[in-house]
Amino acid sequence: MLSPLAAARLERELVRSGRTMSGQPINLAEERYVVYVPSQHAARGYGLLVFVPPWQDARLPQGWAGVLDRFGVVFVSAARSGNDENVLGRREPLALLAAENIIRRYPVDPERVYVAGFSGGARVALRLVLGYSDLFRGAILNAGSDPIGNSEIPLPPRDLLLKFQNSTHLIYVSGELDTPHANEDLVSMRSMRQWCVFNVDNFLQPRVHHEVATAAALSRSLDDLTNSTPPDPAKLAACRSALETELETKLQSVESLIADGQKADAQKRLKNVDERFGGLAAPRSLDLASKL
Repeated sequence: MLSPLAAARLERELVRSGRTMSGQPINLAEERYVVYVPSQHAARGYGLLVFVPPWQDARLPQGWAGVLDRFGVVFVSAARSGNDENVLGRREPLALLAAENIIRRYPVDPERVYVAGFSGGARVALRLVLGYSDLFRGAILNAGSDPIGNSEIPLPPRDLLLKFQNSTHLIYVSGELDTPHANEDLVSMRSMRQWCVFNVDNFLQPRVHHEVATAAALSRSLDDLTNSTPPDPAKLAACRSALETELETKLQSVESLIADGQKADAQKRLKNVDERFGGLAAPRSLDLASKL
């Protein structure tokens, strides 16, 4: 969830302070979740929808049960995972632990594991689907989204980014009258196209303000996710090639500055590369950092 240089900096600070990171920030015995399990599932198992809320209690949004029954999707959401909670320390691990434990307890189709969220929870869901594309096959981003490939939401390691581009399906849904978040969706989707993420759909809920998705919107979203198709291979290859060319040019620029002894400029430029390309620039970005 961190860029390579940010993660390396954190590790150095921990070594200097004599501290270590705990392997698990959550004690599950102290946590509570709401789980909804439909009575039937498809031959390959249930679908799974991990929901990140903006509120503090664990609850199933009104009207969703019937839709979950129809699609055979298990719903799980954590308590004390609202907007006031720490993202890295609570909201993200609570969602990941929810997925892990549901998959252990019920027959779940790995191709139908999704993450969703409303408002601030949707922003967390976006970070999760980007960082854990080996777990989540899609996301429903309800009235909350951000652009990726920056200091706030760095790109994950190369293998996970390629999987994100290949097989992740994103659904953006906001209220027709929720203009600020609808506009944010447009910015986020433009960012996805820049990073070769083309399996994206969006729609507006008619006459709806900043409200959680209706049953009809959830149904449409799950239908789109269920019938997902892979992106066009030629379009994806061309986009990736352009990104690799840009990245190579920027890394070579840093190498030239280091060779010329201009370390301050090299450091600044490498920081920009790390923020923009994140895990896609590793391990070369880390090698260059060690030279500085």
